[in-house]
Amino acid sequence: MEPGASSTSLADPSGDPERNVSRVCGVCGDKATGFHFNAMTCEGCKGFFRRSMKRKAMFTCPFSGDCHITKDNRRHCQACRLKRCLDIGMMKEFILTDEEVQRKREMILKRKEEEALKESLKPKVSEEQQKVIDILLEAHRKTYDPTYADFTKFRPPVRSNPSSKGTTKSSSLLTQDLSSEDSSDLFSFGTFPDSAEPAPFPNLALPEEQDESSSMNLEFSQLSMLPHLADLVSYSIQKVIGFAKMIPGFRDLSAEDQIVLLKCSAIEVIMLRSNQSFTLEDMSWTCGSNDFKYRVSDVTQAGHSMDLLEPLVKFQVGLKKLNLHEEEHVLLMAICILSPDRPGVQEPLRVEALQERLSEVLQSYIRARHPPPGSRLLYAKMIQKLADLRSLNEEHSRQYRCLSFQPEHSMQLTPLVLEVFGNEIS
Repeated sequence: MEPGASSTSLADPSGDPERNVSRVCGVCGDKATGFHFNAMTCEGCKGFFRRSMKRKAMFTCPFSGDCHITKDNRRHCQACRLKRCLDIGMMKEFILTDEEVQRKREMILKRKEEEALKESLKPKVSEEQQKVIDILLEAHRKTYDPTYADFTKFRPPVRSNPSSKGTTKSSSLLTQDLSSEDSSDLFSFGTFPDSAEPAPFPNLALPEEQDESSSMNLEFSQLSMLPHLADLVSYSIQKVIGFAKMIPGFRDLSAEDQIVLLKCSAIEVIMLRSNQSFTLEDMSWTCGSNDFKYRVSDVTQAGHSMDLLEPLVKFQVGLKKLNLHEEEHVLLMAICILSPDRPGVQEPLRVEALQERLSEVLQSYIRARHPPPGSRLLYAKMIQKLADLRSLNEEHSRQYRCLSFQPEHSMQLTPLVLEVFGNEIS
């Protein structure tokens, strides 16, 4: 079969629906491969017609001139076969000349080269970058339990205002003190089993500062949700630490910088992780059963004011609407942790190099894997979320300090919360 065939196996461009129905060769009844020289034919009859026309062959029927051409006998009578070709509409004008065939070959080759070039220029995630993504995905999945099964181990949530403080007393879930001087303490604390998955709840365990302009008249003595949310945040901090330890390059930093980065970013990463449980329908964090469905009203019973909760909910809504892929979510958390401008970082250039690497991975992933329109300005929007988290972190610290000045409430917190967020009691 010569490559100069002018027709294709596509439907006839004339748009006649009848021409798209039968897939049988109009000459011999064999399986047709498409329209060739203006008629639906098989490859054999296509080649026969082209050769006959190019050679200007003159055939004579050895029989009566009206042979019935079939797949099996089509070679027996060339004259009747050619006549049948013409009868069904095959036209010699559709046959390409040798020059046209050559031009067509060159066009096909050029098109293939252009497609190959276009494919080579298409944004890609490199093998090394994909490895980083895979490590972070595994780290997140190992430290985040979407069933929230461990929430039952916390001191129970109390949503009514207790008449006595004794109703909320219980032993802390975490009993081992942390030392800010020794990173091994920070990385080995806690009583949860290694297999325990993370609690994704936000920073909702820390208290509010009562200021004179606040419309809230909630007294600190009414903080019935504080013990439960303190355990939740303490558990979440554990999971953030577990995640951070698996970020490529994090454990290569000095122990002092590891501790600084974790203390400064913990509440921000908890807020990021909590977005997985945040629901836009009722603006709550839904962590399994109704016992672990947290509304703004629940968080106010842990001492927070609307100065924190309003921007926090706005942040959660905005982050949810970005519709981040899981890969983008874990990269954003890692970038948040590896922020070189945290106060107290001793080797900011090393931290910056790690963060820059993750930023490049994130940008490559967005270009290659996040389809438009969602990818439009997505990286810039994600970086803006990190700036929003700084503001939330500052307000959280302000409200936490107010709570920590109240010994009767500070004792409801866990050693880990006190260590990470600072024990302000003098």
